[in-house]
Amino acid sequence: MLTGQVKIYKAMGGLLLLLGTTVHAQTVRSILIAARDKHHLPAVGAVVIRQGKIAVLDVVGVRKDGSDVAATRTDQFHLGSCTKAMTATMVAMLAERDKLDWDRPLADSLPDWEMHPDYKAVTLRHLFMHRAGLPNQSWPVGMNFMDVHNIEGHPRAQRLQYTKQILKQAPVAKPGTQYIYSNAGYTVAAVVAEEAMNQSWEDLMMDLLFKPLGMQTAGFGAMGQPGKIDQPWQHKRAGGRLIPVPPGPFSDNPPAIGPAGTVHCSLSDWARFVQLHLGLRGQKLLRQETLKHLHTPAFGGDYAFGWVVVQRPWVEAKVLTHAGSNTMNYAMVWLVPEAKYAVLVVTNCNGDQSEMACDEVAQALIHAYPPQINNPRARR
Repeated sequence: MLTGQVKIYKAMGGLLLLLGTTVHAQTVRSILIAARDKHHLPAVGAVVIRQGKIAVLDVVGVRKDGSDVAATRTDQFHLGSCTKAMTATMVAMLAERDKLDWDRPLADSLPDWEMHPDYKAVTLRHLFMHRAGLPNQSWPVGMNFMDVHNIEGHPRAQRLQYTKQILKQAPVAKPGTQYIYSNAGYTVAAVVAEEAMNQSWEDLMMDLLFKPLGMQTAGFGAMGQPGKIDQPWQHKRAGGRLIPVPPGPFSDNPPAIGPAGTVHCSLSDWARFVQLHLGLRGQKLLRQETLKHLHTPAFGGDYAFGWVVVQRPWVEAKVLTHAGSNTMNYAMVWLVPEAKYAVLVVTNCNGDQSEMACDEVAQALIHAYPPQINNPRARR
């Protein structure tokens, strides 16, 4: 399942020397290779966006452990919960068009639904900020990973049945009172959009976000075709060994929770989405005030619409971050909108080693390519 909590690693708390040598003595490729070798990973890739443009993009390693098929700069990587910001962005586009309202209660968005009374006043804002009282556990009570995979129908029909079941359960906390990281919340929000537009989440993402941004490699679920090594395979770790996971319909989380974390794409296409949030690409897709709204937490917390909002000593500006995994991949992103700056790191394996490797790569790249804020008034 998707990892249930955003982890903020020490990488972004300060600067340090990486892997025994100074960052300035290393090339970007050597940083990636060193992290890959140190943590025994199949492939590692990274992008730095500086002053709004891609400064570096590279990928090292192999698509499948034990093979000699090299991973490439155009390969697709799984983004896990970094999908959440994409789902929230798509909904923001609908909100700008007055198709949805951040503060409309579920009782109005999903009329005539049978749901626990406490959920009737829950809004999209609650759902996207993990304040709806929904459980951290992704599966409805009495169901497991395969049960949710086996819900009958196409993905939209599966999400509908999933949402109806999860909303019948009592919340684990009174809505609005606690931060509880919940993949289910993003599914419920997507169902609200699906019902309003009579389109699947997948089609809405493609039509409103991916196609306008030119994200031609964006898709859902495991990367690649079954029986081939045409994209990076996912990997699990057991007993110190990497276990390649072939692509297939059960090689990712169920489509029912897709809005919480099943998007994959190339690094350059992920960068296109991030550039949108830096205010640099697709200006006609979202107004600047909407972007600011998406980057602003509520309820007294630090979680906004798919972004954790933090301060870091390496820049005098607001920093947005998120990490994602489906337990077979790992992705992390850090961006500084005021500096038009971001760092994205991916690997096709999960576990503590993957998280540490991505964290170390991000540190090294931030040190080698620090953000620059030219307008002092933007600092805060």
